[in-house]
Amino acid sequence: MKTINIRQAFPEDWIRVLHNIANLFYEDTTIVHGDAEADIVFDLAYEQLDNFEVKTSATMTVDGQTFTNAYSKQYDEVGTDKEQRIRLKRALSHVMLDCLEQYTGVTQEWGILTGVRPTKLFHKYRKAGMPEAEIFAALQADYRISDGKIELMKEIVERQLKTIPDLDTIGREISVYIGIPFCPTKCAYCTFPAYAIQSNRKVGRVDTFLDGLHIEIREMGKWLTANNMKITSIYWGGGTPTSIEADEMDALYKTMFESFPNPETIREITVEAGRPDTITPEKIEVLKKWGIDRISVNPQSYTDETLKAIGRHHTVQETIDKFWLSRNSGMNNINMDLIIGLPNEGIEEFENSLVESAKMQPESLTVHTLSFKRASEMTRNKDKYKVADRDTVAEMMRMAQVWTKENDYVPYYLYRQKNILGNLENVGYSKIGEESIYNIVIMEEVQTILGIGCGASSKFVNPETGKIWQFHNPKDPAAYIMTFAESIDKKIEHLDELYNKQLVKK
Repeated sequence: MKTINIRQAFPEDWIRVLHNIANLFYEDTTIVHGDAEADIVFDLAYEQLDNFEVKTSATMTVDGQTFTNAYSKQYDEVGTDKEQRIRLKRALSHVMLDCLEQYTGVTQEWGILTGVRPTKLFHKYRKAGMPEAEIFAALQADYRISDGKIELMKEIVERQLKTIPDLDTIGREISVYIGIPFCPTKCAYCTFPAYAIQSNRKVGRVDTFLDGLHIEIREMGKWLTANNMKITSIYWGGGTPTSIEADEMDALYKTMFESFPNPETIREITVEAGRPDTITPEKIEVLKKWGIDRISVNPQSYTDETLKAIGRHHTVQETIDKFWLSRNSGMNNINMDLIIGLPNEGIEEFENSLVESAKMQPESLTVHTLSFKRASEMTRNKDKYKVADRDTVAEMMRMAQVWTKENDYVPYYLYRQKNILGNLENVGYSKIGEESIYNIVIMEEVQTILGIGCGASSKFVNPETGKIWQFHNPKDPAAYIMTFAESIDKKIEHLDELYNKQLVKK
C-alpha cells in the first residue's frame, strides 16, 4: 500500500490513468494532491507546442532520492480536443512509468498499457496500412511495449486472420452469447453471475428463469430472422450452462435452432461445461443430438488442496474422468483452462498441471493469470489467500509458453485485466485449426455480440465507425425474471438503431 502525491491538479480522468500506472507497481495505491504527506511525490508538467509537439516531464521524490524523466512526441496534425487529451494522458503516463521503473527496478513489459485488449492496437495499425516495422516502432515508442510482447501480439494477429479471413468485414454478421447464471458452487476468484443451483431450484427460480430465457431467445430470434441476420458464433456461458438438467438443455437448444435464422451458416457453437462435476453422459448425448462438440472442461488446477481452497467441489480425478468421458463420447473440440497464481501454488504445482494437460492434449488451452477482481470472495478476504510473487508468476507464464510450443499449440487470443498478478496476461492457445471464433471476435470487438440471458452483456459495434456501446441484462436471476421483457425491448431498439442504418447503406 503506497500513498502517492501528484502535486498538480489534473482532470479526474487523467488522475485515473496515472493511478492505473501506479497500480502496476504497488497494490491499492492512494492518490493525493497538493501538500499532503505521501510515500512518493510527483511533480508533473506538460506543454503543447504550436508545431503539434507534446512535451511532458516528471520529478519523483521518494526515500530521499530524486528521479526524473522527460518525453516528447511530434504529431502531424493538431487533432480533436479528445485526441489532444489522450495524447497528453499518454505522455504523462510515459514519464511517470519511467520514474517508477528507475526506482523499483521493475520493467513493465506491457509499458503504459493498462487496457484489456492490446492486440486491438496491432489490428488498428495494420488496417491503417502501416508496415510491420512501423507497427513495431510505434508500439515501442508510443506505449513502451517490450519486443517479446509485441512479437506475441503479432503472432496472435496473424493466427486470427488465418482463422477468420474475413475478420475486417465480419461486422455485418452477429454473434450471440447466452448466459445461464447457475453453478454447483461459486469459486473464490469469480465475479461472473454464478448462483448455487440447488438453493435456487428449491424456490422455483431455475424453472422461472428458464421460462424467461426461452421467451428471450424466441423474441430475439424474431428480430434476427426479420432482418435476415447471419450468426457467426453462439456461446453458452454463465455460470455453468451444464449445471441445469439434460432435458432442460435439450429444450433450450431446440428453441435456439427453431428461433435463429440461417442455422446452416453458423460457424461455431460452444457450451461452457466448465465445472467437471456438472458433466454427465446424458448431457453429452444432448450436445451430440444438436451437433455441438465444442465444450470446455476446466480443471483450473491439478492440485486437490487448491480446488478446495477456491471453492470448486470437484477433484482432480473427476476432471480427468470427465475429460475422457467427453472425448470418448464424441466431443471433438475440448477447451481446458489453467490459472497461474492460485493460492498456495508455485512452480511445482503448475508443472504438475502442465504434465497432466499433456496427457489429455485438449484442442485448446487457455492460460489465465489470477486477477483480484473487486467483487470476488478472494479480494474481499485477501489475507486468507497466499498467492505467488511477481517473479514466480512470470516464470509460470514462461513455462506455459514453452509447454504450448512443445505440444504444438499456437496463441490466438489475448486479454488483460486490472489487478492481474505480475501485470501479465491471459492467453488462449489452440492446436492449429481449433481456434475459437467467438473468443476472437469478442476480444477484438469486430462485431456485435447479442447478449441473452442472466448477466449477459450485449456489445453493439458499428462496423462503419467502430463506435461501441453496451447493454447489460440483470445479473441476479430474480431481477432477470422481473425485467427480461423490458431488456428485450431495449436491445431491439439498439439493434434497430445500428443495423437498420447499416442495411440502408448496402
